[in-house]
Amino acid sequence: MIGQLDRKLLRDLARMKGQAVAVCLVMACGLAMLIMARSLIHSLETTRQSYYRAHRFADLFVHLKRAPLEVARRARAIAGVAEVQPGISAQVTLDIDGLVEPASGLVRSLPDEGTPLLNRLFLRSGQWLEPGARGAVLVGEAFALANRLRPGDTMAMILNGRLRRFRVNGIVLSPEFVFESRPGSALPDNRTYGIFWMPYEELANAFDMDQAFNHLALALGPGASEKAVSAELDRLLLPYGGRGAFGRQDHPSDIRVSDEIRVLTTLSIGFPMVFLSVSAFMTNSVLSRLLNLQREQVAILKAFGYSDVQIAWHYLKFAIVFVCGGTLIGAVGGVLLGANLVDMYHRFFRFPALAFQVDAAALGIALGVGVGAAMLGVLGAVRRAAKLPPAEAMRPEPPASFRPSFLERAGLSGHFSNPFRMAVRNLERKPWQAFFTASGLSLATAILIIPNAFRDSVREVLGFQWDIAQRHDVSLGLIEPDSQSTLHDFARLPGVVSVEAFRNAAARIHFGHRSRQVGISGLPSDSMHERAIDAHNKQIPLPPDGLVISVKLAEVLGARRGDLLKVEFLEGQRRVREVPLLGLSDDFAGIKVNMERGSLNRLMGEGDVVTGATFCVDSREKERFLAALKRQPRVAWVAVKESLRANFRETTAASINLIQSIYLTFATVVAFGVVYNNARISLAERGRDLATLRVIGFTQPEVARVLILELGALAFVAVPLGLLLGTGFATGIIQAVNTETVRLPLVLTRFNYTFAVIVVFTASLLSAGVVLRKLKQLNLVGALRAPE
Repeated sequence: MIGQLDRKLLRDLARMKGQAVAVCLVMACGLAMLIMARSLIHSLETTRQSYYRAHRFADLFVHLKRAPLEVARRARAIAGVAEVQPGISAQVTLDIDGLVEPASGLVRSLPDEGTPLLNRLFLRSGQWLEPGARGAVLVGEAFALANRLRPGDTMAMILNGRLRRFRVNGIVLSPEFVFESRPGSALPDNRTYGIFWMPYEELANAFDMDQAFNHLALALGPGASEKAVSAELDRLLLPYGGRGAFGRQDHPSDIRVSDEIRVLTTLSIGFPMVFLSVSAFMTNSVLSRLLNLQREQVAILKAFGYSDVQIAWHYLKFAIVFVCGGTLIGAVGGVLLGANLVDMYHRFFRFPALAFQVDAAALGIALGVGVGAAMLGVLGAVRRAAKLPPAEAMRPEPPASFRPSFLERAGLSGHFSNPFRMAVRNLERKPWQAFFTASGLSLATAILIIPNAFRDSVREVLGFQWDIAQRHDVSLGLIEPDSQSTLHDFARLPGVVSVEAFRNAAARIHFGHRSRQVGISGLPSDSMHERAIDAHNKQIPLPPDGLVISVKLAEVLGARRGDLLKVEFLEGQRRVREVPLLGLSDDFAGIKVNMERGSLNRLMGEGDVVTGATFCVDSREKERFLAALKRQPRVAWVAVKESLRANFRETTAASINLIQSIYLTFATVVAFGVVYNNARISLAERGRDLATLRVIGFTQPEVARVLILELGALAFVAVPLGLLLGTGFATGIIQAVNTETVRLPLVLTRFNYTFAVIVVFTASLLSAGVVLRKLKQLNLVGALRAPE
């Protein structure tokens, strides 16, 4: 049965339904983002773990030049190793019907009989390879979908310089390639790069690797030390060109999934924290001012025998209603958004099934966080109500000090209208109330900066990565390192305007106790195709005897310009050298290490060696150039800049922009909610004063002008502070979501700030319209009575 206080609660909520809805919506926006992000984390994490477990994803991996299969059996004997799977891994080029660019890919071997011990495949469609079958391959799903390949189709593949045609037997997934990208690239290009599998014997015959392997995957036993096994494995494979063992945490595919989870974790904290802070402030404003208006009611309730606890609980129920409403709306919104967003991850991550799973813990966290935010907002006001003595509560609230305002003391009052002077005087008499109102408007402005900063950052990456840092049109890698003279044939291909050679070398860079396995790019010191760019968008000339590395890599290593880095080369003579860090470059994909090509070859003890080249091509001859590349047997892979840019725009940029749109919508809702709430509270508090002005002769427009000027003065102060606060929020959140694979620069444009101002201004106009309509309906007699 509903008690008297609950009836009062329902009546009060009905009278302030607009403000209650505004608070609930603001809280719902924050909780929806929290539930959405945490449920996406839960979906990705549980799917990844179950997939890895079911398909036996390996714990350790190592690439090498060539070793006999007997070495794999010796690796199996290392303490802590449970399973070993040797195989062949080879880069190939492809000729796909209907694809202008020459595609490339990675071919992995499968046991001629039986299933793999580790990294087992999942058959999406088609059939497995039959024992002894020849001329058939399994194709990774991402490449097959991008090129519309189906079981039964054929494709041309160059294996070790020989062009052969293969039939697509099946479309598959692998736990080793959940995220498919070209080695050394942090961005996918599924249209021109794919993963393929064929029987061991056929691949071994093509690359003269009979009874040998160049890739090893290992599973560790319970309690085994990954570091100890890796060290022993490196010693075993050193004579065979081993490039250093690495674990799951350093596997490019798993890194990409982990980075996405890390970004979602940051977003599940940063945005909700800002939004829930706003909702806590709004709850405090609504309840504090409601209690001020109901002083006499509190006194009457106490006079009728209601205890302090009962009265406190009654007003806490307002916050509970806000929390329940916000949590319900937020839960529904978060689940719907998460279910739609999970489809976006199918563009990046290839799991057998990636279904949206609501994180039950997220619902509990959302409810707990909502309650916490609301309680922080109302506890002070409720405590004051509970402690208010009945006799004091029966008296009207003491009037504010009516000393002259700042304008009057400065002798400036004559330059301003009466309504403006009254607005300024009221603000000065209630400084804390003005402060909290301005704080709310500042937060409303600030949260509008963050989403647009993400959008502008994506645009910056699109321009910087492929126009400023990379000025070439096409890059290619050779099957085997060779001398620069081998590039003369490439320079004579149709449409070549300029060509620059590069040398890539696998290495592990150490500084102190930190290290990273990277690829060092040896470039011409004044390279015009692939450039190292500093924070001011200026090219960094590559020094003759030093490294220029990504700012992110320097941050990971804890190194600064001038420090000596230990470089352990993982190929060739496997030399270890100390090289000074002489420059830091800004880049937004992967972690890069650049060095002058001649210096890199000298450090490795080799001659004028190159592993690939970049080309600027006449746009009129581009198709002929790409067609000619398809017939080059020495090419291991080809990357076309426009294809990479288009793929980034369609995948990574599209996903960031989608999330940005959701957050921008929420931020706009919050901004309108804050402004509307402040306007309604001002009308409720000033009702008696405004009615008095009407009675003594002020016209309705003049009375409205007092209220509007008061809000305008607060907005004039709050909006610039909000822009500054939003800059800080955007800086912190964008820096927090930057990872080693993909980073966003902080870009704050004039449009971003203008948009925030326009939204707050529009919200103010609409809220003013609502308040003015309420002002017209003001009961003068009722407002002039003594407070309730």
